[in-house]
Amino acid sequence: MQNEPFGKYLTLEQFCTCTQTYCKYADRIDPYPKNLEETLPALEALCQHILDPVIDHFSMEQFQLTYGFCSKDLKRFLSQKDPATGIKNGRVDPSRDQHMAHEMNRNGRYYCSRLGAACDFQIAGLESDRLVEWILEQQLPFDALYYYGINRPIHISYSPKRRHAIWAFTAGGVPTKKGIKQWLERVNPHF
Repeated sequence: MQNEPFGKYLTLEQFCTCTQTYCKYADRIDPYPKNLEETLPALEALCQHILDPVIDHFSMEQFQLTYGFCSKDLKRFLSQKDPATGIKNGRVDPSRDQHMAHEMNRNGRYYCSRLGAACDFQIAGLESDRLVEWILEQQLPFDALYYYGINRPIHISYSPKRRHAIWAFTAGGVPTKKGIKQWLERVNPHF
């Protein structure tokens, strides 16, 4: 199961083990989903509706997955500081970012009520604003798209809701609509 493709290209193992934090603490992290019945179809839908068309166009050689599925263990490590540097391992917002897909907490509630699934990726040799433009031109059915900057990966999610929400982020990580009016107008002409 871990090495079988979800869509045309990506395997569960690639999707669950791509983060720097996982690579750093791999011996202490179980990166795989527990709610297989709901999470696996959500990850598969993300691949089929968003990532497969991207890879079809740009190639697997250029595609760089930087953050895929976030397991409970990975979430715990992302929210901790590196003992050597004192710097937080990563940013995590499981209640909103959809990286945990349909995983549930110990109370039986979804970590993210938005459901669906998300990942962060970039295309080698392509500025991220141009990648966003291409996604909008292709009218890919995303739920949320986060633009962090021209040389950084984008975040994209897929869910049956398909809100077409687009956010940019300041250098300090604050969400904003500033500077992306042209994208917002393309997905919502009444913006």
